[in-house]
Amino acid sequence: MPLDPILVPLLVGYPEMPQVIDDYDAFRAATSQGTDALIAQVAEPGPEVARIDDVDIPVAGGTIVLRIYRPEVAGPLPIHLFFHGGGFVVGSVFDQVTDITCRERAALGDHIVVSVNYRKAPENAFPVPLDDAYAALLWAADNASAIGGRADRISVGGASAGGNLAAALALKARDLNGPSLVLQILEVPALDLSFSSPAHDLFGSGFALSTWDLEVSRRAYLADDNDYLSPYASPLHAPDLAGLPRAVILSAEFDILRDDGSAYAQRLEEAGVDAQFTLQEGQVHVSSALTAISPAARFWRTQIIDALRGVTDGE
Repeated sequence: MPLDPILVPLLVGYPEMPQVIDDYDAFRAATSQGTDALIAQVAEPGPEVARIDDVDIPVAGGTIVLRIYRPEVAGPLPIHLFFHGGGFVVGSVFDQVTDITCRERAALGDHIVVSVNYRKAPENAFPVPLDDAYAALLWAADNASAIGGRADRISVGGASAGGNLAAALALKARDLNGPSLVLQILEVPALDLSFSSPAHDLFGSGFALSTWDLEVSRRAYLADDNDYLSPYASPLHAPDLAGLPRAVILSAEFDILRDDGSAYAQRLEEAGVDAQFTLQEGQVHVSSALTAISPAARFWRTQIIDALRGVTDGE
């Protein structure tokens, strides 16, 4: 179907990554400020939750923050680990878009949500963000009871770069016999860092996420040019996807990463893993955040909440 007309004014002059980033901390602060201002105009506010706590956990070479959202309903409840997007370079658990997403999943999905502030590239290149993700998973499993959660009902989810981390984390947990996962929710995920799918030729500019954005992100994230061959960097390159948790994958029709989601769902199904793939027709990479102005974004949210409710209800 054609591009959703609601998106047309938003995409005019949509910013790309700068040619040169001299100060990554300043760039992240400016990006966060700009994103928060946009989200205030286009997103519905997040629902109330019972409690939000920040916890510092140790990781190799430092600490990271986990922001924990508890809904009003009594536990113990399933746990959902969420990984924000931002090209591995920007974004945090403190951004408004991340906060709204986690509030929705906690309050509407009846989950304990653990939002993971993994360290960013290029200062912390691959595999550091994934190692942080695995440390967060181990912490959530070990502390499930203390936070009102269930260690036997843990799911992971993420958008864009966060979708990459969620998928890679599912692979790593399987390979290391780590905590068992019941579900992975991957939104507009970047699953093949070779950037070789047909969608890269179709949607490389003018649709909120550009070829240049991806190139900057990849150069920052991968210290070695050949790291994209690792299944932990490009889950679509994994030789074996058997034994992974059920997947719910949502891709946008007008997105340079569109083909990653459909190809991964097909490979999961071929490996005997239940994978539900939906193409968000007429939508772009950032559409899911536009819940105040877009019925399609609200339907997108409903699909994710339904998947989480399935875990809550024991499916």
